[in-house]
Amino acid sequence: LYSTSRQMTAAYRPILDEHHLTYPQYLVLLALWERDGQSVKDLAARLHLDYGTLSPLVKRLEAHGRVVRARNPADERSTLVTLTDEGAALRPLAARIYAHGAEILDMSETDLVTLRRLVGTVRERLSAAAGA
Repeated sequence: LYSTSRQMTAAYRPILDEHHLTYPQYLVLLALWERDGQSVKDLAARLHLDYGTLSPLVKRLEAHGRVVRARNPADERSTLVTLTDEGAALRPLAARIYAHGAEILDMSETDLVTLRRLVGTVRERLSAAAGA
């Protein structure tokens, strides 16, 4: 799984490099494109990252004008991450990367959906076993 993940990341790298993004930064944007205005805690849970890993990613995205961080008005202890116009404008990148991956893998849409489901199941079971 590790080597496959690295190879997929390498396949996406040329597209991400055009936009000065790393794959982990892209994953943060992907989560925000799905639901903007998430707390750092919610983003970390969604991406299966700890705060120490996520925080520098968000800071770099903010430094490049893709997101802004602000205190949550409903809970001052929480920080919300929101897309800027520039970050939102990158959304078509998701379709481009998905299409590129599908082309490389040469798999049907059905097989890609099955693959994603199976990988998710493996992740969930490993996570549950680690927590047990």
